[in-house]
Amino acid sequence: MSSAISWLQLLRLRYRQSRLRDPRFASLFAPPPAEEWISLDCETSSLDPHHAELLSIAAVPVCGNRIMLSRALRLTLRPQHAIEAASIPIHQLRQQDVANGLPVQEALAALLAFIGSRPLIGYYLEFDVTVLNRQIRPWLGISLPNPVIEVSGMYYDRKVTPYRPEVDLRLDTILADLELPALPRHDPLNDALLAALIFLKLRRVEAKPIRKAD
Repeated sequence: MSSAISWLQLLRLRYRQSRLRDPRFASLFAPPPAEEWISLDCETSSLDPHHAELLSIAAVPVCGNRIMLSRALRLTLRPQHAIEAASIPIHQLRQQDVANGLPVQEALAALLAFIGSRPLIGYYLEFDVTVLNRQIRPWLGISLPNPVIEVSGMYYDRKVTPYRPEVDLRLDTILADLELPALPRHDPLNDALLAALIFLKLRRVEAKPIRKAD
């Protein structure tokens, strides 16, 4: 069964690779480096992932048990349309703050070159990936092929039991439970850093051997 699954995954990968319109980004389909991930966060012009434009992106490398903050990528983008007023109190980016940002395709080219084939880490990353793919798909003919690791899902798997099916997945709750620091929110670099911290803390917890009672 596992062999059939691996062949199916390989066929899907080759099919998606064949649809790539720009060979500069063939590295997205390379074998990912061992024990390397990218923690990713985006701020957008609205709260609707099907219409939102990207305003800022942060990508933080994670290598083994280390967060490589000094190597983080941070990008500001210039949206094509006005920022929704309702979203400004969240990300605190006004039209004038992003007026000199990069065009979306230039910013995404830098992001894709940076992440390569590394798996992506994030907190409620589905929103960000949906927004990114809306821009990437018409341009390159593919969606992001990178595996996605959702830290709220990791936390849920650790906490859920048959007797406690409801798990509080709010970020503040997760940080407090894992004894991690709270940083100012809705700054993409801080949010990417927090997701990386949660990921590493949960990996260490899972890696600890279970001690048998004496």
